[in-house]
Amino acid sequence: MKKELLLTLSVCIALGIGGFAVAEESAAQAEVEKEEVAPLESLRQFAEVFTRIKQSYVEEVDDDKLIRFAIRGMLDGLDPHSDFVIEDDYEELQENTSGEFGGLGIEVGMEDGFVKVISPIDDTPAAAAGVKAGDLIIRLDDQPVKGMTLNEAVDVMRGKPGTSITLTILRGGADAPVVVEIERDIIRVKSVKGRLLEKAYAYIRISNFQQHTSKDMVKRIDRLREESGGSLNGLILDLRNNPGGVLNGAVAVSDAFITKGEVVYTEGRTKSSMSRFAAKPDDVLDGAPIVVLVNEGSASASEIVAGALQDHQRAIIIGRTTFGKGSVQTVIPVDEKSAVKITTARYFTPNGRSIQAEGIVPDIELQPLTVELKEKKLTLVRESVLSGHLVNHDEEDTDPAQAPANGESGEVEAEPEPEKKESDTPLVVEDFMLNEALNILKGLHILGQHGGE
Repeated sequence: MKKELLLTLSVCIALGIGGFAVAEESAAQAEVEKEEVAPLESLRQFAEVFTRIKQSYVEEVDDDKLIRFAIRGMLDGLDPHSDFVIEDDYEELQENTSGEFGGLGIEVGMEDGFVKVISPIDDTPAAAAGVKAGDLIIRLDDQPVKGMTLNEAVDVMRGKPGTSITLTILRGGADAPVVVEIERDIIRVKSVKGRLLEKAYAYIRISNFQQHTSKDMVKRIDRLREESGGSLNGLILDLRNNPGGVLNGAVAVSDAFITKGEVVYTEGRTKSSMSRFAAKPDDVLDGAPIVVLVNEGSASASEIVAGALQDHQRAIIIGRTTFGKGSVQTVIPVDEKSAVKITTARYFTPNGRSIQAEGIVPDIELQPLTVELKEKKLTLVRESVLSGHLVNHDEEDTDPAQAPANGESGEVEAEPEPEKKESDTPLVVEDFMLNEALNILKGLHILGQHGGE
């Protein structure tokens, strides 16, 4: 009798879980019902396992807790991004698009039972502590991550601002685990920053995509255009270590530079998962060239922007192949305190390329190199310092007193250079990939001026 009650309970649970998802798509439900029958044997197995746990587990387990475990297990088994969120986790999920939340400042997923860092967020404790995209977190303080769910690991990492946590990290290229202590803080994400690298060459950094990101970006571009005297020769759009964010934010950023055609489209099993986003006929740069910087920490919405600009040949993509998260997650409320975050569709670029598990391959691949300046001691010999050199008739005669006497070496000791301030650090030393992007951008501008295609 007890088994029959549990089986009935299991059937009701199964139907209840599916009910909210298909309520919007009654036609799809009817089609599924034609093709499938209830998996009675599997439900019997579920009821049997439920009974064995209740009867034999070493400690008494609450029924609701077991059912939540079962629901979460179903979703965890689908893909790394589907999840069952309840109570505090649900509130945090709703806060994530607002630009302010508590934590360390990292976007994470699961890989081989460990927490994988998709990307550290700019200007957060994790970024300041040197956490990198691709890091595998294996311990949280003294707790091994192996065996935890992603939500459990995230709960441990969250905490009151001012408290600390120690992460033990496996990092590619490191001989031993890296131990990092991080102090928790309120994470206030400023998604758009920008500056002029040189006159008329603008740099925009987007750290994640929020609802207002596109408007903030356009305002910043307009301000940089004014600083440059009314025009820009080109733009570098930096999406490195950008974990994504709001889809509409990514579409709007892409649309700011594309004048026609599709930006991105999604495909899934239901009609509600099919969507297409088209560009409006305007370009905030008036056709000036764009270089986009990406790396393995660029994910989801970042890949949408890079893929759209690449397919429309509106920008040159440089850096490293992106993360490859090309799926759409829909948050479907179950009740006031819980929701299902479930993968409902895949992203496709305007040319029909799937981003999922492939990422966006850059047009020009660059490694994140470190550059050091060699100490300059001697000035190289030039024709103009040789005794008796021919004078360039387009210029005034060189003062003979400035030329070295016969028999003297053309090498002269260089004057001591003034002490460099931090702001005087050459861009190639500060950020090699950004420096290369600027060189490419200048080349695109020069070719455009001379009729290049």
